[in-house]
Amino acid sequence: MIYKEDQASLQGFLEDTSNLKTGHTPGVFFPETIEELSNLLKGAVAKRHRFTISGNGTGTTGGRIPMGDYVISMQKLDHISELVQIADDRAYITVQAGALLDNVQKKAEQSGWFYPPDPTEKLCFIGSTIANNSSGARTFKYGPTRKHISRILVILPQGELLNLSRGLCMADDNGIFKFTLPIAGDILLQRPQYSMPDTSKHNAGYFSAEKMDLIDLFIGSEGTLGVIAEADLMLIPLPTRIISCLVYFRNIEDLFSFTQKLKDPENRVSPRAIEFFDKNALGFLSTKYPEIPPQSDGAIFMEQETTPESEEADLETLFAMMEFCNAMVDESWMALDRDEQIQMREFRHALPLLVSEWLSKQHESKISTDMAVPEGKIRELFDFYRSSCEQQGFIYIIFGHIGNEHLHLNILPRNHEEFLRGKSLYRTFVSKALALGGTLSAEHGVGKLKAEYLVEMYHQHGIEEMARIKKSLDPFLVLNIGNLVPVEYLENKNH
Repeated sequence: MIYKEDQASLQGFLEDTSNLKTGHTPGVFFPETIEELSNLLKGAVAKRHRFTISGNGTGTTGGRIPMGDYVISMQKLDHISELVQIADDRAYITVQAGALLDNVQKKAEQSGWFYPPDPTEKLCFIGSTIANNSSGARTFKYGPTRKHISRILVILPQGELLNLSRGLCMADDNGIFKFTLPIAGDILLQRPQYSMPDTSKHNAGYFSAEKMDLIDLFIGSEGTLGVIAEADLMLIPLPTRIISCLVYFRNIEDLFSFTQKLKDPENRVSPRAIEFFDKNALGFLSTKYPEIPPQSDGAIFMEQETTPESEEADLETLFAMMEFCNAMVDESWMALDRDEQIQMREFRHALPLLVSEWLSKQHESKISTDMAVPEGKIRELFDFYRSSCEQQGFIYIIFGHIGNEHLHLNILPRNHEEFLRGKSLYRTFVSKALALGGTLSAEHGVGKLKAEYLVEMYHQHGIEEMARIKKSLDPFLVLNIGNLVPVEYLENKNH
């Protein structure tokens, strides 16, 4: 096993996209086999080692940044097997945790298959996407990562291997899981005793549902219950044709009406992605794309899978809806061939780069929300975001996954005083989203930066439930301490 402790090698493991700058570690381990990873954890208690599991640094919540613990890098565990077809419409591919999402998706597509999860950052590790239950634009149709995982191999905090196939270990009527480990023997574990928010996207805290599958407790657990070392990913046939479009609106009311029509199954459209850009986001993009109409009050990006036989009828339906909702039809952008669709995806992904470029000149970090709310509540949250920022005089943008009632607000401070006021306003946004029945994190997770807000969402009892689950599987507190579960609930015996 490779081990590095020189400062030049360590520095890259003390950062991600969260701007958290207080990380430190004595060294980084690079296991090259699952056996090496298991042995590393087996020796942790005797050596008094704690570990932070490191993905590829694409996270936004500081989850991979160690606070004095050793780091385990997953980058050497990157094998991708050949795909296995199990039916005309189903296949799977076995991958190790350090495989890049981009490499997995390309390998599937070269064989005519499709892995639906699509986090914006394609250079993330597959293991990280599972540990974080990652989602993205296509979540509107396909759901988050957990819906596409049929098996995981987890290395538990004391080094035992737990091979979990979906459907083989379910909670009973009392919420109890029963399973057997080679060394520890028979295990009884009760699922978390709290309710989940009624949102289509949610990634804050351990998953819980009646008669749930044990595999889903580990998916989205942010590496706090075990290290996901290997997984079987479910694939579907690659869609034959795609319609992509960027639709501009002069009036935000018309934009929201169009969104509702896209989501209504009676209108004979079935988008796989519905994304939103507000006027300010379009303003940033117009510095690179001057063809954006300046009179637009917002835009919707939409993708729909189709076939050569149905494409013309689908386009007619879509244009009729655009005209009915007073869209700027002539100025809108329709992409039907692959090259132009790649250009449209580049348009979508240019926004965060332009924002980062602007922020670099201000020497301040953005304040970014990740809240989602139940169906029908996003307009209220959007209006609250917008009016609050306007009252404070902030520069801001609103964009994201409107199909899932999940919009990102970025406050872009021009100085430290604005940054502090933005941080204070963030707490108000958390409270508003929770009052609407929503979640404080829909896709980015909790990590170290948002653990303090979980108490407002789950209250003391809910956090105690998370601590109970964590201590049941990690009694010596070896893995990812500081992530997800507030540390005081793990170390205080009164909790």
